[in-house]
Amino acid sequence: MKYFEAEITINAKPETIWREITDIDGLTQWPSGITSLKGAIAPNGKIQLQAEAAPDRTFKIKVIEFAPKKRMRWSSGMPFGLFKGVRTFTLTPQGDKTHFKMREEFTGAMLPLIWGSMPDLNPSFEKFVTGLKSRVENA
Repeated sequence: MKYFEAEITINAKPETIWREITDIDGLTQWPSGITSLKGAIAPNGKIQLQAEAAPDRTFKIKVIEFAPKKRMRWSSGMPFGLFKGVRTFTLTPQGDKTHFKMREEFTGAMLPLIWGSMPDLNPSFEKFVTGLKSRVENA
């Protein structure tokens, strides 16, 4: 397994952050690293996503977990589990603040071959969490 992750503390309640990360139209309106998003961010929803990190690709994603104001997981990959990415968004209340974490884990038999050609997603993840913090705190 390989992964990328970023986390940040945001001066807002989980419900405010949840609203932003599940707003299919709004996610492209702030510096999230997402350039295009279509579909439904909902239980068992299907999403088509384009990102700055891989501008020539459209990722087909399924929402596999949807626990409002707590946790959401997106999954994408190749058939038969040859290569799979699971992105987890976790919101942990801390009084009037929320600890937000985004982590994507990659697995599968093709991982050793694909990992070397993947871009470093750490800058993209950092952009998302800092953009989210700015969006929520400056709204």
